[in-house]
Amino acid sequence: MKIIKLIVGLLALAAIGSADICAQNATITPYSRYGYGILSDNASAAQQGMGGVGYAMNSGRQINAMNPASYARMDSLTFLFDMGATMTNLWTTEDNAAGHSFEKHTGAGLSYITLQFPVSKRLGISAGLLPFGSVGYAFGNTINNGAASRQGSGSINQVYAGAGYRLFNELTLGVNVAYLFGSTINDTYAYGNSGSTSLYEREIAVRDYRFTFGLQYTLNLDRNNSVVLGLVYSPAKKLLGHTNIYTMDVNNESSATTADHAPTDDFYSLPHSFGAGIAWNWRQRLLVELDATYQKWTDCKYDGETGTLNDRKKLALGVQYQPALRGSYFRRVQYRFGASYEDSYLKIGSNSLREWGVNCGFGMPVPGFKTVVNFSFGYLRRQAHPASLIKEDYFNITFGVNFNEMWFRKAKIY
Repeated sequence: MKIIKLIVGLLALAAIGSADICAQNATITPYSRYGYGILSDNASAAQQGMGGVGYAMNSGRQINAMNPASYARMDSLTFLFDMGATMTNLWTTEDNAAGHSFEKHTGAGLSYITLQFPVSKRLGISAGLLPFGSVGYAFGNTINNGAASRQGSGSINQVYAGAGYRLFNELTLGVNVAYLFGSTINDTYAYGNSGSTSLYEREIAVRDYRFTFGLQYTLNLDRNNSVVLGLVYSPAKKLLGHTNIYTMDVNNESSATTADHAPTDDFYSLPHSFGAGIAWNWRQRLLVELDATYQKWTDCKYDGETGTLNDRKKLALGVQYQPALRGSYFRRVQYRFGASYEDSYLKIGSNSLREWGVNCGFGMPVPGFKTVVNFSFGYLRRQAHPASLIKEDYFNITFGVNFNEMWFRKAKIY
């Protein structure tokens, strides 16, 4: 009963803190004006240091929300709690009729809160708060007889609960049930040369659920080597919630009108999502993983139309090396490297969006405890194709604390 109360308390705190996640959104790109903004893959700070891999990861020492089948591979006496925050520095460059422009932006925010605990030797449970998509931008341009500015903010988050079950020694199955909530707001201001100012605002408020199913199969090659295959699937579905569209004469607030109020399920939807990974583990010291992600966004409705988004495709490669499980401090540090390439789901006119990046990170053990402090550093380039439009260079720093404690050990009576 104590652990149930703890879980309820942590999730309640996470739900209350979700407003802060939205307010401290680290997304700062004009490309987030399209679709549901910039999507998250639910990678922890440790996984981000490895390029965002996780479909085949099942160490049992850290929470892997990317594949719920991994929950069954934890020690039966262990309780895990992980939370992380990200700081982003963005440099944008653009070549247009006005010449060459360069800007720098900074953002920061809470990334995730997760926990995990065992129910039995075969069953593990996880729950937490994760981002789904986020919007954050502000830019302007000239129009006939005036100027226009566009601003966007908000995020869609997910509170999830999941379970992983070890069916056989080699095979584990899992499922996450997520409740999606939050809203994104896109504002367009029109400033006339006559001094008039008009506002057009669209809000998408989401209140929905989503399932993610996972599978992992472990093949032990010998006493030192093992290979894990991981699969993840989320079915397509209509997106539940509502949209509000407002028009307003800013100079006369009493003229504010609601142009439209409608449920989202006939106008917005989520895609079939597939993930597959393969990982090689050597003596619990070296881990190499390759992941592939595919999401069928071209079949999804957005603003009542299909074909306005691209299919999302991503490849990620990650390596983690720990020189020794015991010994001097720096030999117990986990060193991580990774790289990724992505064809984004966002479509800007006739242009698609591409991303590629490199990462590194460190898992620093806390002396005297199993808790690990994780740092990840990443560089990401994002630009459109065939027209490059705005080129974006990111430098991200993610900090996470993975509490790993033996809470379920029975005390001995002497």
